[in-house]
Amino acid sequence: MGKLAFMFPGQASQYPGMGKDIAEKFPAAAAVFAEADRVLGFSVSSMCFGGDEEALKKTANTQPAILTVSVAAYRVLEEKGIRPDYVAGHSLGEFSALVAAGSVNFADAVRLVRRRGEYMQEAVPEGQGAMAAILGISPGQVAELCRRSAEKEIVAPANLNSPEQTVISENAAAVKRAVELASQAGAKRAVMLPVSAPFHSELMRPAAVRLETDLRATQFGPLAIPLVTNVDAEIITSGEEARDALVRQVTLPVLWEQSVRALLDDGVTTFVEVGPGRVLSGLLRQIDRSVHCVNVEDEKSLVTALEKLEQARGETTEA
Repeated sequence: MGKLAFMFPGQASQYPGMGKDIAEKFPAAAAVFAEADRVLGFSVSSMCFGGDEEALKKTANTQPAILTVSVAAYRVLEEKGIRPDYVAGHSLGEFSALVAAGSVNFADAVRLVRRRGEYMQEAVPEGQGAMAAILGISPGQVAELCRRSAEKEIVAPANLNSPEQTVISENAAAVKRAVELASQAGAKRAVMLPVSAPFHSELMRPAAVRLETDLRATQFGPLAIPLVTNVDAEIITSGEEARDALVRQVTLPVLWEQSVRALLDDGVTTFVEVGPGRVLSGLLRQIDRSVHCVNVEDEKSLVTALEKLEQARGETTEA
């Protein structure tokens, strides 16, 4: 089958209902939700399974919710004997990846991402920051449009997701100007994103400073599974490197395309997106359509993933 990598998302395609099916069907997943509820002191499980969508979209709630769903799905795969050769996470997803790699325990991770969300929410007054997705023009073109749009403010690439998709972030007015220029320059789509803070931008510096204190107080052990950091697109195995990357990713861009290519270069031929939605699966198809990709977020997708992984293993054996 070649090498196998697990990818952990930093966002969800939809929020209410996420994780409900897998928690109902698998005790290992239900145990993760119960632990999150206990550690956080409120019912993140109720929020995920059918809560207020607007509350769930606030990043202080979104971050622990996505982490919990992702780790719950991972625990089921682990129980089924599926172990990756590498892990990677998009933005917030790197915390999920580090739990899977055994570097940080889940209780510490869910506590950290709750604070991470609070710090990010408080770093920038509402309305001052924004993010937008630019599709259909190259990352280099997007960077140039950002330079032209700044006008004494700041706007810059925040997520270098694929050859076809770049997300930009920073001052709201500058982001809006960049969206207008991108549309004029022939972008397939240039849209403002419904986010509650301008992530991966210099405006997040106050959040990074506060989070670093919490990260330094948390134990990070060596990784049992190598991880590709999204801030450097480099493979690491030490807890200190992992902690440092989590600090820097708050203000620096997510190098997702480069991260995926690092995995491809190291022989990964099969990817599993572990967590809510198929956002990373879609990006992977834009980067390299020749590789196998499945997702696991509920019982149905788990069954399909296990079947496809077995088929891929059989194809390799026959070859």
